[in-house]
Amino acid sequence: MLGTIEKPRLVVHRSLKNISAQVLDDTAGKVLFSLSTKDKGLKQKFASAGNVQSAELFGQLFAQRAKEKGYSKVIFDRAGYLYHGRIKSFADALRKSGMEF
Repeated sequence: MLGTIEKPRLVVHRSLKNISAQVLDDTAGKVLFSLSTKDKGLKQKFASAGNVQSAELFGQLFAQRAKEKGYSKVIFDRAGYLYHGRIKSFADALRKSGMEF
């Protein structure tokens, strides 16, 4: 499951207090787009980014900005995390916002 420029790989990472995601082109070895709850513009939107509601809001914001940059079809990589809780909430919010994987 390597990402290409036509269908890049979306990798999600979570910690106890934050969540981040990036869109990668594995063939060129480049990060095409990334966003985190620690970014300056987003930090004040989250009182605590370590819960399911914050993961859902972050998913909506990530999908909106990724689609603005032209990335709507991706390969979802949960990076070994179980598909529940914040990861599931993030993925569901991406799908609701129009991203395909």
